[in-house]
Amino acid sequence: MSQITKKIWGLNLKRTIIWRVAFLRRCARSLWHQILACLIGKTLRYRHLLSSGSGSGPLIPTSLRRPEMMMTPSTTGEMTSSSDDGSDLVALKISLLGDQHIGKTSFLAKYVGKEKNEEELEGRGINQMDKTLCVRGARIAYSIWEVGGDAFYPDGDLKTSIPAACKDSVAILFMFDLTSRCTLNSVINWHQQARYHNQMAIPVMVGSKFDEFVQLPLDLQWTIANQARAYAKAINATLFFSSASYNINVNKIFKFVTAKLFDLPWVLERNLTIGEPIIDF
Repeated sequence: MSQITKKIWGLNLKRTIIWRVAFLRRCARSLWHQILACLIGKTLRYRHLLSSGSGSGPLIPTSLRRPEMMMTPSTTGEMTSSSDDGSDLVALKISLLGDQHIGKTSFLAKYVGKEKNEEELEGRGINQMDKTLCVRGARIAYSIWEVGGDAFYPDGDLKTSIPAACKDSVAILFMFDLTSRCTLNSVINWHQQARYHNQMAIPVMVGSKFDEFVQLPLDLQWTIANQARAYAKAINATLFFSSASYNINVNKIFKFVTAKLFDLPWVLERNLTIGEPIIDF
């Protein structure tokens, strides 16, 4: 455990530098596209989240927002609607890794609102779902890639699934079943594989099936919670306990990722109380 921790800590500085450089490159490309668009007479309405006001505002899916909620203030004080030509769209990729039968597909289906199609999404290889948010006049299109848990098994497709899912991801969610400690132990292996292909993505640890976890004896809950917190600290990840069945912390996890990516002033409250959905950072 100590060797793994030292190795991970040694990569932290390198990961931070790579992430900053990549972020600056994305900003430079965005600026260049705006200049080109102006030269050819097109209007770009992309609004940088980093230059927004002090309030974070709610992260509401575009499909659920009323027309008046899509209005954003312009530089002249007038209200303008978001562009429909895709010029204000920020496309980002998120990866979801973890063992078999831990609720990854249920978690993802709950977030994107496709619970009815969950059975069609289950299977081997990679599942991919999309969700678009509207934040401060800019639309964020998340492409979420879920790697089937069988990728680590002898007949799994580890060599192609994990690299494909992790490449260019801005955040990686490492999931485990709160009622199965062997899936928790696998988090370190998933993290090592993911970091080999992507060293700058934001790491998040997600414990699923919290609704079943709270039915375990308190001493066992305490043991699992402390082990999960130790692993999260070792990989420098924020830890969330969640439940797709009761929609506990599902949306909050993606709000956290969005706020972290764009440095939005969104407050995340720490909760270490056994018997409640833990959030640790």
